[in-house]
Amino acid sequence: MNPALLVLEDGRVFHGVAYGAEGETFGEMVFNTGMTGYQETLTDPSYAGQIVAMTAPHIGNTGVNGEDPESRRIQVAGYVVREPARVASNWRATGSLGSALREQGVVGIAIPGTRALTRHLRDKGAMRAGVFSGPDALAAGEQALLERVRQSPSMEGADLARDVSTDEKYVIPAQGERRYTVAAVDLGIKTMTPYRMSERGCEVHVLPAGSTAHDILALDPDGVFFSNGPGDPAAAGYAVDALRGVLDAGKPFFGICFGNQIFGRALGLGTYKLRFGHRGINQPVQDRTTGKVDVSAHNHGFAVDAPTDAPFETPYGRAEVSHVNLNDGCVEGLRLLDRPAFSVQYHPEAAAGPHDASGLFDRFCELMERPDGTESGKGAE
Repeated sequence: MNPALLVLEDGRVFHGVAYGAEGETFGEMVFNTGMTGYQETLTDPSYAGQIVAMTAPHIGNTGVNGEDPESRRIQVAGYVVREPARVASNWRATGSLGSALREQGVVGIAIPGTRALTRHLRDKGAMRAGVFSGPDALAAGEQALLERVRQSPSMEGADLARDVSTDEKYVIPAQGERRYTVAAVDLGIKTMTPYRMSERGCEVHVLPAGSTAHDILALDPDGVFFSNGPGDPAAAGYAVDALRGVLDAGKPFFGICFGNQIFGRALGLGTYKLRFGHRGINQPVQDRTTGKVDVSAHNHGFAVDAPTDAPFETPYGRAEVSHVNLNDGCVEGLRLLDRPAFSVQYHPEAAAGPHDASGLFDRFCELMERPDGTESGKGAE
């Protein structure tokens, strides 16, 4: 096994062996706490520009297949695991994870200290990092590699949504009878998201990230959706402008994750970077209207800064924080009280689970069913 290094921008270095492709890569170092769904994590466009460490100790046991990817390729900048599976064993597997990483040029590392790495990031916060393997990458020495890490781009101010978005519009047809037409702006959309809407009779027109309000409204959709995605929402002013045009037109709106942050900024709220973010499939979120708690899937490093104690005024009427994270009080959802628009910070499509929040897609359909109505105050069932 060839040696490899994981170098963090604060000078911490982890020694391990190469996993996947050899070479070098740079990105924001984050961790994911999911015990399953590694293929969905790797192919989630929201992880663009990030080196992802898995806290589950064994990765690759079930191999990879052609059915579970959330996009056309692996999206992570780099990958960190504790112990790669030596054998892939699953009736759906078409190959091994290590082979998939090598074929797609994803530089990874296996280290014995993923727990120590996670504790370090929880204490110090997410930071820039680099993974280096192979004689050419390691020849410079640790100090030189550290300087290269410190010169790499920061996630703050990064506009990545347009990098991972579709170049051309495409359509996901409704399953069965078409009930609604949805314009979905791809800021880093996951494959399962339009599929969940198509299950409910939605014909989903997926549009590039840079689509304007005119582009969106030209479809005369029954509803508009803004997807998850990577990067800093403060750098995606084009998406904010487009959403404001949609809200001005009074179209029902639903946003997920990055879409929630864009919605917040469209309402005049700020966003900020979380210390180490929420990434995994075990985050407890409470609907403040019903008191119901969902265990939910997350992948975000930024959050909306909004008052949680009472409704507040926006250019589009009254709004309120609809959901909060029970671990840290982070804003997990917003809704307008006078117009048909809402968003959540987590992932109700959650291909790898959990599926507690899948009813949010039904809630979006209810808004499209009565386009001149507003939220009734009923949360997702």
